[in-house]
Amino acid sequence: MKEARFYDKTGGGTVQCYLCNHRCAIADGKRGVCGVRENHGGTLYSLVYGKVIAAHVDPIEKKPLFHYKPATDSFSIATVGCNFSCQHCQNWDISQRSKNGGEIVGREMPPEEVVETTIQNKCASVSYTYTEPTIFMEYAADTMKLARERGLGNVFVSNGYTTTQAFDEAGILPDANNVDLKAFTERFYREVCGARLEPVLETLKYLVKKNVWVEVTTLIIPGYNDSPKELKQIAEFIKNELGDFVPWHVSRYHPDYKLRAPATPVEKLREAYDIGLQAGLKYVYSGNIPHEDSENTQCPNCGELIVERYGYNIARNKITGGKCPACTEKIDGVWS
Repeated sequence: MKEARFYDKTGGGTVQCYLCNHRCAIADGKRGVCGVRENHGGTLYSLVYGKVIAAHVDPIEKKPLFHYKPATDSFSIATVGCNFSCQHCQNWDISQRSKNGGEIVGREMPPEEVVETTIQNKCASVSYTYTEPTIFMEYAADTMKLARERGLGNVFVSNGYTTTQAFDEAGILPDANNVDLKAFTERFYREVCGARLEPVLETLKYLVKKNVWVEVTTLIIPGYNDSPKELKQIAEFIKNELGDFVPWHVSRYHPDYKLRAPATPVEKLREAYDIGLQAGLKYVYSGNIPHEDSENTQCPNCGELIVERYGYNIARNKITGGKCPACTEKIDGVWS
């Protein structure tokens, strides 16, 4: 265990955690919503610092990040725990494992080892992913600082529930962050995820303002968040509040964990893709349906095919100096 950051002692043995927007008041001997931050005698501890449950080399496109160092690998790590309780979580066996006093498992992997392993595997970045990186922020922040010193990028794949106060106090931000914008209704967030929508929107605006490269993913679930009205609201929020340059990934859902809605029809992904473009977004992509043209990047000015993808692989990248080779239009992203 390691003493946590991002909390206040409030007296009577209770502490107030402000790492995420649940802002849990945690009594002595209890854990927060995430299941990995525990109060011992008025001191909050992280139970997962340096305790990795998953570690893999992944293509950066798997995050998904399509405009950040394409065709590079990222060393990806996670601990157990999550501050959401999504009924459709694909990694529920590790994200929900620590809930209700559950076991904290994983192997010791200090920040120095993460960075060295990243370099040994010729990866360009470290990704904090699979579960929710917010809940192991102390570990992530220490690792990010070492990674940056060695010229490596840092990538978050998150639900966007970190408080801006915690980001500020961490003293470092990721270079890129794919944020799940899971729906555009408070009801979905409350009933399906055990959270709220508004803090996610505020975090997204904060990250863009701080010049973190942001891409947004929405997993489209039939009957839950797939109405044309809601998809248009998401697209318009990205366009108007974040910027037309922020890529939107509309991804195919398949039944997992507790949610048993049918898999997303391919036609619905195509509809969402069109809605994004009609809203004025420059870059819209469909996920979990290989062989679609909507995996590719076209120049938003002249329509030239400039990045051709097949799943997580780059078949062709024609971007030169961050620009379209046909018309010299700037293509937003981090290309080198």
